Amino acid sequence: MTSPLFPGPVSTRRTLFSSVGKAAAVLAAAALALSGCSTAPASSAVGTDNPSSSTAFPVTIEHVYGKTTIEKQPTRVATVSWVNDDVAIALGVVPVGVPKNEWGGNDKGSTPWKDAALEKLGAGFGSANAPVQYSEADGINFTEIAKLIPDVILAAYSGLTEEDYKKLSQIAPVVAHPEVAYGTSWQDSTTIIGKALGKEADAAKLVSDTEATLRDKVSQYPQIQGKSFIYGNLEPAKGDGVNVYTANDNRPRFLTEIGMTLAPVVADNSKGSKEFYLHWSAEKANELQSDIFVTWVPDASTADAIKADPLLGQIPAIKKGALVADSDNTLTLSISASSPLSLPWSLDTFLPQLAGAADAVK
Repeated sequence: MTSPLFPGPVSTRRTLFSSVGKAAAVLAAAALALSGCSTAPASSAVGTDNPSSSTAFPVTIEHVYGKTTIEKQPTRVATVSWVNDDVAIALGVVPVGVPKNEWGGNDKGSTPWKDAALEKLGAGFGSANAPVQYSEADGINFTEIAKLIPDVILAAYSGLTEEDYKKLSQIAPVVAHPEVAYGTSWQDSTTIIGKALGKEADAAKLVSDTEATLRDKVSQYPQIQGKSFIYGNLEPAKGDGVNVYTANDNRPRFLTEIGMTLAPVVADNSKGSKEFYLHWSAEKANELQSDIFVTWVPDASTADAIKADPLLGQIPAIKKGALVADSDNTLTLSISASSPLSLPWSLDTFLPQLAGAADAVK
């Protein structure tokens, strides 16, 4: 992967969760799980140490591919994609298996916020109680997930295809995304996962506490209130124009929640769309009117290249000096794949960047 959720070209984000591997191998792994024979190490059998429940089971969760019924409170939880593992851990549940953070992660294949939360639960990576990690660089790792014999698979924030969903469902009940691929808000992900894990009350409190933290931090930067923004992807070297995130994506959703306004040019052009992005020709870059433009860049030199580009440099916010070009992959990941763990971690760094851009707006 080359960037989170929008790895280089948009297509990478889509193919990240495309079906991979031979069906026979997947079915064999699923059969192994269902027969109760596991090849996972004993240390992977970490779930909810204290399975106190605020939810009566069974529970049924509706999602884009139908309904999933979970008969009893899960104790062996596996996750795919981003966000889902963060939410489970924030609710005090250590999954038996999680994907590696192969973009924006550290040398543990993890993130600072996840490491801190797991340490508090006595399950930091490298310890006996840590979750097993599997790669998703080539798609969902059906075989490794099946080996862990999970009793639920969390994918409330994901881009599962229907084929992916059906294959995973042969391993364990799957909580898929409710509607739009990669479009589940962190609040909804938390609520859905809280219900699936029997922790609805804890999930409601987690949402409330996280929103309170956001309000407190944002109040320190009044200059960003009401500013219009576009959140996109600008990489002049690729020559593929501009990719702009729609209101369905968590990045614009986050900026809207903290008091900023999605630029009308984006709002108007993404009405009725179920996509997380729209492509915009570089020849029309000057029409991308907003107070602030936010983008990820691979390095600081790319920000200079954007400003110097004869087309991208005509974006009004960039001409005014109101460009937020973040080259910290981990920070970008914390906003892109926002969760109750990642957002509080990001605020002290990201909000000053936004405020600096807002100060440039006349």
